[in-house]
Amino acid sequence: MTVIPLTELDPADLERIGGKAAGMAVLIAAGERVPAGFCLTTDAFEAGRIPREEVEAAYAALGEDVPVAVRSSATAEDLPEASFAGQQDTLLDVTGLEDLLAAIETCWASLDSERALAYRAAHGIDGSRMAVVVQTMIAPRAAGVLFTANPLTGTRGEMVVDAAAGSGTAVVDGTVDADHYVLGEVIGPHAEGCLDRAQLTELRSVGRRIQEHVGAPQDIEWAYDADGVLWLLQSRGITSLFPLPESEDGQLRVYMEAGHMQGMQRPTTPMGASVMLRITRQWLDLFGATALEVPALLRFIGGRMFLDLTPFVRSPGIRRQLPEMMATYGPRVVPVIEQIVQDPRLTAQRLRIPLGAVARTVIRSAPPIARGVVAVLRRPEAERREILASAGAVREACEAPTDASTVAEHLDVAERVHLQVLDGPVLRSLNPLWVAMGCQSLATGLLHGLATESEVSEVVRGAPHNVTTEMDLELWRIAAEAAEHRELLTGTPVAQLVHMLREGTLPDIGLERFLAEYGHRGAAEIDVGVPRWGEDPAPVFDALANYLRLTDPVQAPDVRFRRAAEEGEAAITQLVQRVRDRRRPLAPLVGLLLRRTRQLIGLREFPKFLWLFALGQVRRHLLAAGALLAAQGQLEDAEDIMFLELDEARAAARDGTDQRELVAQRRATHERELRRRHVPVVLLSDGTDVEATLPVLEHADGLRGAGAAPGRATGRARVITDPRGARIEPGEILVAPTTDPGWTPLFLTAAGLVTETGAAMAHGPTVAREYGIPAVICVKGATTQIRTGQLITIDGASGRVSIE
Repeated sequence: MTVIPLTELDPADLERIGGKAAGMAVLIAAGERVPAGFCLTTDAFEAGRIPREEVEAAYAALGEDVPVAVRSSATAEDLPEASFAGQQDTLLDVTGLEDLLAAIETCWASLDSERALAYRAAHGIDGSRMAVVVQTMIAPRAAGVLFTANPLTGTRGEMVVDAAAGSGTAVVDGTVDADHYVLGEVIGPHAEGCLDRAQLTELRSVGRRIQEHVGAPQDIEWAYDADGVLWLLQSRGITSLFPLPESEDGQLRVYMEAGHMQGMQRPTTPMGASVMLRITRQWLDLFGATALEVPALLRFIGGRMFLDLTPFVRSPGIRRQLPEMMATYGPRVVPVIEQIVQDPRLTAQRLRIPLGAVARTVIRSAPPIARGVVAVLRRPEAERREILASAGAVREACEAPTDASTVAEHLDVAERVHLQVLDGPVLRSLNPLWVAMGCQSLATGLLHGLATESEVSEVVRGAPHNVTTEMDLELWRIAAEAAEHRELLTGTPVAQLVHMLREGTLPDIGLERFLAEYGHRGAAEIDVGVPRWGEDPAPVFDALANYLRLTDPVQAPDVRFRRAAEEGEAAITQLVQRVRDRRRPLAPLVGLLLRRTRQLIGLREFPKFLWLFALGQVRRHLLAAGALLAAQGQLEDAEDIMFLELDEARAAARDGTDQRELVAQRRATHERELRRRHVPVVLLSDGTDVEATLPVLEHADGLRGAGAAPGRATGRARVITDPRGARIEPGEILVAPTTDPGWTPLFLTAAGLVTETGAAMAHGPTVAREYGIPAVICVKGATTQIRTGQLITIDGASGRVSIE
C-alpha cells in the first residue's frame, strides 16, 4: 500500500514515510490534535508514478474538494541532526484532485532542487527519498512556531514562541515581524501580540508534553483556528542546540571550553577523551592530588574539552577577581564571566578546599620545580641542551617494542606509557617555560609606562629552539631542495603522491627522513583517535605544494624567519635603551630578563613534543587492540576502537560484547559534531551559551578581536576550516576557527593569522609571534563574516580586522 492514513503511520518506518510524517505520527501517538490526512509513501516516489486511484480515494475520505496542505516528507528531513527547514516544498490551500496530483509532483521535484542538494552536501547526507503528506487545511486565526528550548541561547529552561495573525508560513519564511515570546516558569501578562496569556500557557504545556514524550527539545509548528482550538502541524528536533552537560547534583554549573588553549575546537573522539581523562588522573596522582576527582575538573561535552569553573564562580574570595584572572584564556571569556558572577542563581558559597591534597601537591611538586627553575636561571644554555637531548631517550622508550599480544595487554601498555614520560622528562622540560614566562612578565612590569605588552612581546620574534618552528623550516628546506620536482609535487593528486611514497616510487626528497622525525605530529594531535602524519602524510604534501608556489625570494620562510630574529634582537636593544634613558638603574635587569625570555621561550613547545611520543605509542597499541577485537567480530575494523572508551574496550575483551552498533552511533554523532561551527566559550549546565545572552557590540571600523602577535598586514583572505587538503597562496591571510601546531606549516607562506578562538599563550599565536607574522584571535564568526578572496587588513596589536 502506497497511501496510508496519518492515524495508521508507524513513527519508526522512516524509510517509507519520511521525517515529517514520522514526526506527525509521534504527535498522534502522544494523543495530540493533528489535522486529518494521509501519507503517500516513498514506494510511489521510487516507482516514479503517482497511484492516482489510491490518492483519489484518500482525498475523497477527507471531504469533497476540501482544501489541503501538501508537504514534502523526505527520508532525510526533520531528523535530529538535520531539519531541512524550508529546503523542500510545501503547498497550501490545494483544492481538487488534479491540483493535488500536480502538487505531489512539485514536492517530488523539490527533492533535487539546488538548495536541497546543497543542504544535503553540507550535512554529509548522500541520498534521500521523498514521501508526501496531505492534510486538511486549518484556517488559522494565529499560527507560528514553538521551540521547547531557547534556540538562540540554548537554555533548556526557556521556551520561545514566534507567532503572527493568520497563516504560520509568514513566520517560518520570515516575511513578517512575528510576535516574539520567551516563556519561563512564570508567564506574565502580555499587553501586545496576537496571543493571550492562556494561549501561551497552553503552548508551554503542549511543548512540555511533547518534549517529555520524545525525550528531546522540539521545534513545533502550530495553529489556532477561528474557534480558538489549537492544532499541531509538525514537530521535529531542534538541530542547532549544543549538547546538554550532565549535572549529577542538579545544581547550576559553569563550564569553560578549554580546547582552544591547545588550538583544538574539533570534537575529540570518545577514546581520545577517555585517554585524556586517564592522563589527567595520572598527572594528579603524580603531584599527590589523589583526592581530587577528574570529572569534577575536566568534562567533555559534545566532544569538546571543558573545565568546571563552578567552585571558583561561587567562591566569595575569588569571584570578584575571576574576570581578570580569566583574561589569559582569551578576551571572549572575560565579559561572559563578568555576566556569570552577577547571576543570582550562582550565589557565593564557601569553596571547600581539600587542604590535605593541596599540601601533598605542594610538598611533592614545589621542591623539584624550584630546583629546576634555579638550574635554568644559573645555567640556561646547559639546561637547554640537556632538555633537548632528552627527546632521543623519550622517543626510544615510547617506540620500543613490547610483548603485548592480547587486547588487555595492549590496553595495559597504552595506560602505562605516560607514567614513564610524565615523571621526569616532561616535568623537567617545563622549567624553562616557567622561567621564560616569569622573566617576560617581570620585564613587562618594569617597563610599565615605557612600553606596551605588545612591544615587549616583539622580543620573541624568531626565537630559537622551537621544535615546531624547526619542523616547519625543515619542511621548507625539503621544498627548496625539491625544486626540480615542482611539477610532480604541485600537479599530482595528493592521494597519488601518498601512494608513491608508500610504494617507494617517489623521488628521494628527504620526506621519509622528515616523517621519521616528525611523523608523530599532525592536526588535532592531542586526540589519539586522529591519524598522525606518519600514517597519513597528505597534509605534508599540501604544505610542500604551498611552499613550491612561493617564487619571491624575499618571502622565503627561512629569510622571513631570519628577519624576524633580527627584529626580536633589535626589540631588546630598543627597550633597554628606553629604560636607560628614563630609569637607568633598571636597564641591566631589564636587559637580562628580556634576553632570558628570548633565550628560553622557544622551549615552550618542547613538553608537548615529548608527550606526543607517548600519545603515539598509546595510539599504536589501541589500534593493535582494535585489530584483535575486529578479528573477533566485535568491531568492523581496528579504527573503530577510537569510538569506545578505555573501560568499554576492556569490557569488550572480557565479555565478548559486540560493540559495532555502539560504534556506529558514536561515529554518526562525532561526524555531526565535526560539522558544528559554533562552540560556546562558556556553557551552563542548563544548556545556556552565556555569550549568546550578551548584547551584540557593533564595530564601525570592522571586526574586533584580541591582538596576539604584533604587526600589520594586508592581503587576500583564505578561509580554512580544516588543514587537511588546504592550500594557501603566499601573501594570503589565513582565517581559521582555531589553530594548533598541525596548522603551522601554513604559517610560513601566510601574511597573517585570524582565528575565532584562542588565547595569547596558545600554540598558534605563539608560533605566529615567533615567525613575525601578525595575529588577531577571538574574532567571533570570522570564518563566516570573512570570505576567501576578500582584501583584509589586520592589526595584531589592536586586534582590528578591516574588510576592504
